[in-house]
Amino acid sequence: MVGPVWRGGHVREAELLRAAYISALRLAENAEVGSIAFPCVSTGVYGYPKAQACAIAVSAVSDWLAAHELPREVLFCCFGADDEALYRERLGELG
Repeated sequence: MVGPVWRGGHVREAELLRAAYISALRLAENAEVGSIAFPCVSTGVYGYPKAQACAIAVSAVSDWLAAHELPREVLFCCFGADDEALYRERLGELG
């Protein structure tokens, strides 16, 4: 899975990042995979702002899970404590 390079937020980066998550989830569903793990896509050398990328990731995955049976479990693999805090907060908002 490849996410977009951050170019200031004016070149459809959010749309492309969301599409990357949806594409991976679709592939998992087609392969009948029960669980999938995602790193913090595009936030490393691609420079995507972490909080924005987290919001997109959680939203895309949440929307997918609400409408599909597979995968049943999604894990977010965080690079460090700051990433973990962002994901915990965002996921906590979902209840």
